[in-house]
Amino acid sequence: MSQPLSLLAAPALAVPLLETPDLLLRAPRPTDLPEAAAMHQDPAFYRFLGGHAHPEEDVWRRMLSQVGHWALFGYGIWAMEEKATGRFVGTVGFFDVQRDLTPSLKGVPEAGWVLAPRLHGRGYASQGLTAALAWADAHFPGPRTVCIIDPDNEASLRLAHKFGYREFARSPYHGQEIVLLERFRPAG
Repeated sequence: MSQPLSLLAAPALAVPLLETPDLLLRAPRPTDLPEAAAMHQDPAFYRFLGGHAHPEEDVWRRMLSQVGHWALFGYGIWAMEEKATGRFVGTVGFFDVQRDLTPSLKGVPEAGWVLAPRLHGRGYASQGLTAALAWADAHFPGPRTVCIIDPDNEASLRLAHKFGYREFARSPYHGQEIVLLERFRPAG
């Protein structure tokens, strides 16, 4: 008789553990689902991410994709865990989701970060992105990463610019205009 999925041991992933002053960046875990699903139900969270709540099953699929990126590409998304509480607080990292965009981003690692709104303003997104970009700069063979941001998401645009991302295009995506940004690995 087979065991329910929640009782099976998860295979070990080759996801590097990164640390910042306040965060652990680690592999996503099934136990992150309740916090991740709650985050995706918060209007302050999804305001610039499609404009609607994401059901738990979609959040679960997203988490599976995050794990799958590590298995297929050797890079992916880290779960951010707050050291002080041990709680899942968001994600940061890189992916290639084969978006139907012009210009195409296919084959170029796309950076992404999300953080529980209750923690905005604490510098956690900056800490997570600092660690993720340092890892990428040391491990990616190509010199460029990209990201897409809603043009009204001023906080994410400021963060992207802080880390060297610059707009190179705007494009329609799912019926909305989106800003495409790129960052080149610093010389040296």
